[in-house]
Amino acid sequence: MPTPTTYGELVEFVLDLINIIIPTLLVVIFVYFIWKMVDAWVLHAGDETKRTEGRSYAVVAVIIFVVMVSVWGIVAMLKQSIFG
Repeated sequence: MPTPTTYGELVEFVLDLINIIIPTLLVVIFVYFIWKMVDAWVLHAGDETKRTEGRSYAVVAVIIFVVMVSVWGIVAMLKQSIFG
């Protein structure tokens, strides 16, 4: 990527960087979420505290997914409205 020389190019560079970071974070959080669910509900299925912990991880993960996808959409909308 060439070095941005104008303010518009800098903003576009930052938005492109955000468009790379957000999907990467979504994948990492999804893998972590799956691991916690397997750990809580499969590996420690008989332990009530682990199952309760798994439920709380599931709720938090869903909230995080919704927020991250919303931010991703807002960034895409801003990019489209500013740069066409």
